Amino acid sequence: MTFIFVYNANSGKLNALLDTGHKLLNPSTYPCSLCALTYDTFSENNLWKTFRIESKAEMIFYHKDEFEAEFPDADISYPSVLKLEDLHLSTLLNKDDLNEIPSVELLIEKLKTILP
Repeated sequence: MTFIFVYNANSGKLNALLDTGHKLLNPSTYPCSLCALTYDTFSENNLWKTFRIESKAEMIFYHKDEFEAEFPDADISYPSVLKLEDLHLSTLLNKDDLNEIPSVELLIEKLKTILP
């Protein structure tokens, strides 16, 4: 079983720069709540990084363009947290769920109830 985290952002340095600017200038309209929870302005949130490293769950992280290349037939909202088991994807947390989580601490707490 693998857990897949899909950001509502495209890969690449230019996109990362544009995303950083958007988060700085107008954070309330930034379209990726998963990014906002797991990343600070310029780097991965330390609490999140520690959780990710110490977790026993296999986690894979995709930007939406990378995810769509790997799973072209998947129909999901962005951002999402998914479970991949026996070549079947299922959604654990969708865009609306993630938008309701106000802090990385609460995201981690929620994931601890889902992940092994």
